[in-house]
Amino acid sequence: MYDCIRKGEKEMAYGYTPIAEMNGPHASMLMDFGVLRLKKNQNFEEEQPLECAYMLIYGKVTIQWEGKQKTIRRKNCFDESPWVLHVPAGTKVSITGEAEDSEVTVHRTNNDTAFNANLYAPEDTADEFRGAGTMKETCTRIVRTVFDKSNAPWSNMILGEVINIPGKWSSYPPHIHPQPEIYYYKFNPANGYGFSEVGDDVIKVHNNDTVFLEANYTHPQVAGPGYALWYMWCIRHLDGNPYIAPYFLPEHAYIKEPGTEIWEPKKK
Repeated sequence: MYDCIRKGEKEMAYGYTPIAEMNGPHASMLMDFGVLRLKKNQNFEEEQPLECAYMLIYGKVTIQWEGKQKTIRRKNCFDESPWVLHVPAGTKVSITGEAEDSEVTVHRTNNDTAFNANLYAPEDTADEFRGAGTMKETCTRIVRTVFDKSNAPWSNMILGEVINIPGKWSSYPPHIHPQPEIYYYKFNPANGYGFSEVGDDVIKVHNNDTVFLEANYTHPQVAGPGYALWYMWCIRHLDGNPYIAPYFLPEHAYIKEPGTEIWEPKKK
């Protein structure tokens, strides 16, 4: 089994914490990923030769790019959809904390394609109740896809988030894809836990953990009863083989079809 998890700190350190690097740890992900935590008035600036995206997880920050400026806020990642700044290579970005505590995920990858920077607002990302009406609602979850090939065909990434209702599953039925993917977790309340399937292995996950999914590993997720589970997901398109849709394992794919008979206890 490859090294598929980074256990997170109880509280992320202030400043930028690198988690995956194209030229370092977890290079097989083909993208940089890290977490930026800012105090009030703390500033972070970078100008990368890479396509970059910055997702506000919680807090309030002022973000600057290409001569533009916007102060954005998010109460938490469960109740509100995200703000995401998406910029092409060579764009200088500045992020300044406006609240006592704010967190932003940072995503980078190679991309020589020129495109217009875009700030996605919460209203641009709808809540999709995926799995609703199937499997006795055991894997109904909220999926928020910020950008993919449908609205950002120039990008080499897909970025979104999922919320597991307490005790329920997501990324289900089991499926695979050749493109690498990263999951980063939050729980509500923060002392919660869940389980991440990575192929034939199952890993207990907690707040601030990160899971790295290499090609063609199944990856269902389940939240412990009483604990809502949120995770950021970012997929890296492969050159000549972009992610379009997953391949569901045939032995399990049928259960997602409406009307499939599923056992349940009979009332006596």
